[in-house]
Amino acid sequence: MIAFTPADLDRFLREDDGAPVVMLNLLRFRPDGGRERYFEYLQLAGPLVARYGAELLYAGDGAVPLAAEPGQAWDTVALVRYPSRRAFADMLADPAYAAADPVRMPALSEAVLQPTRSIDRVLDSI
Repeated sequence: MIAFTPADLDRFLREDDGAPVVMLNLLRFRPDGGRERYFEYLQLAGPLVARYGAELLYAGDGAVPLAAEPGQAWDTVALVRYPSRRAFADMLADPAYAAADPVRMPALSEAVLQPTRSIDRVLDSI
């Protein structure tokens, strides 16, 4: 799956507790220049990250998986922290994002956007 539905976004926003959310992006590019097209998308969408208070925490190319089923390897992973789920939704509603998203869609053969939140009790015990 590459896109989400309005119902998916509504569910995402209903779970908004106002806390920051870190979005795990798992990306698989189309073999016919998808990586290059995705970087074109980043050039268009990149300025929106700061506008909505988001921060790229990490991005990296996937290597050969240490433990995974066939087909579970990803070309690129990224972690982006948004100040809230609402900030993420507001970014998607921005007309500049609407112009960038059509560049993203044909670049990907598969993607997962997984919202996460900190497990402070675990981090505090380490």
